[in-house]
Amino acid sequence: MTLKDLLKEAEQLEQKLDGADLDLRLQLQPRLSLVVDRLRAEGAEIPQHLRHLDSVLAEEAVEARFDNMPV
Repeated sequence: MTLKDLLKEAEQLEQKLDGADLDLRLQLQPRLSLVVDRLRAEGAEIPQHLRHLDSVLAEEAVEARFDNMPV
């Protein structure tokens, strides 16, 4: 994937995530994280809003795992 392709995919994921429910957010989180990691590997400057979104989604994923943990 080229840098342009990665940025386009990140933009498309952001659009899908805008207003998405928690289930969809959790479903798309791994893909967004992968795109951000690939952008980093390419040496691209990752926009702050994208880094923030990735961080928030990762936090939500961790919380969801703990919410589903049996007591």
